[in-house]
Amino acid sequence: MVSILDVESLSYQYDEKVVLDQITLSIKKGEIIGILGPNGCGKTTLLKNLNKNLKPHGGCVLIDGTDIDGVSKKEIAQSVASVPQSNEIRFAFTVKEIVTMGRMPFQESFRGETSDDLNIIEQAMAQTGLTEFADRYINTLSGGERQRAIIARAIAQTPKIILMDEPTLHLDINMQFEVLDLIQKLSKENDLAVVIVSHDLPMVTRYCDRIVLIHDHKVFAMGSPEEVLTRENIRTVFNVDAELEKDPRTGKNTVRLFGSCKG
Repeated sequence: MVSILDVESLSYQYDEKVVLDQITLSIKKGEIIGILGPNGCGKTTLLKNLNKNLKPHGGCVLIDGTDIDGVSKKEIAQSVASVPQSNEIRFAFTVKEIVTMGRMPFQESFRGETSDDLNIIEQAMAQTGLTEFADRYINTLSGGERQRAIIARAIAQTPKIILMDEPTLHLDINMQFEVLDLIQKLSKENDLAVVIVSHDLPMVTRYCDRIVLIHDHKVFAMGSPEEVLTRENIRTVFNVDAELEKDPRTGKNTVRLFGSCKG
């Protein structure tokens, strides 16, 4: 299958500090890819380069074969949606108003939603289980419900790619599974490419088709969880002892952590 997103020799630096060094990767439709690495390795910076919030100092990002350097941010938002680390919303918007914001990249100034827009909004709420919450104020919802609303807003953009920065960071363990189950379901149903930045090795292992492991600002390893999350790679990158094993209840891979390496 042809890739939907290609990153070619991408480099980025803040002043003189190199944050990303010759990053190359690709992602296909319907694929969930996890970006793993220690703090400061450039994971969030990479996400910001993928939707032109930052501009690389070297290399390029291609969507459907087109370099996004020559594409407006509004046009990029018609293909790429983002789910940020924080789901805090300071104003008293309803769930439907939040989801409606996902249609903004397709609207002209001073023009309301079309019937197509409204259908897409309703469908996004239905897919994320939020129809009954449509008129609820976002700040009255639980953390998991708020995160579903942010995901519904992203789905309402009808994107080809969703970028997610620590999507389960502030959620309790039950909500983490609920949100990632939803992401996996939407990826398959909508043929979405999903890029997830995370520190959570067990969760990423369970849900991602492929993993990109970043170390010293470069791609250290890339492939399936079995190929990437070897005991040796985890020791080198995270300085912890761990091993990959299969959960007999689900048949899925999981990472078992044993603690910091000695010596």
